[in-house]
Amino acid sequence: MNINVYTESTPNPATMKFLVNKLLINGSADFATRESAETSPFAKELYKFNFVNGVFFASNFVTITKTEDSDWADIEQILKEFVKGAVESELKVQDVTVDEAPSFEGTEQEVKIQQILHDYVRPAVEQDGGAISYKSFENGIVTVELRGSCSGCPSSTFTLKAGIENLLKRMVPEVQEVVSEAL
Repeated sequence: MNINVYTESTPNPATMKFLVNKLLINGSADFATRESAETSPFAKELYKFNFVNGVFFASNFVTITKTEDSDWADIEQILKEFVKGAVESELKVQDVTVDEAPSFEGTEQEVKIQQILHDYVRPAVEQDGGAISYKSFENGIVTVELRGSCSGCPSSTFTLKAGIENLLKRMVPEVQEVVSEAL
């Protein structure tokens, strides 16, 4: 199979999405630090570049966060070629395969919230090179975790409040607010 890699900018200027024409992982995996990449041969190799500051995988892409002192103009092509070679040589995203079929638990409202996040929010967030996961629902407040390009992104607060919060308030009347652990 001939592997093609193309890049897309994300709303976060420090991250770029590297898309390939092959499924990399079923679900997502976040390696926000060098240390966390120990279980990922692919992420571990990416962290060998001193300008890589974060690695996030979902379906057919890897989102890479660069260091502040590096410029995409200087490193984008290097990373594209690396990603192409890594995918061609079938470098593993994770040593252990995890089946990430969604299973929702909790009260009726919690299950409904998780289903909405999975069906409506997750695809949009993945489009921007990130991921969202449900943490809790207490006293009308939904807590989520944003990863990948969404973590630390300047527009993630707007996405969270204007997009996700409004959607959940409309569909689950008990929801009063949505907050994120990773902002």
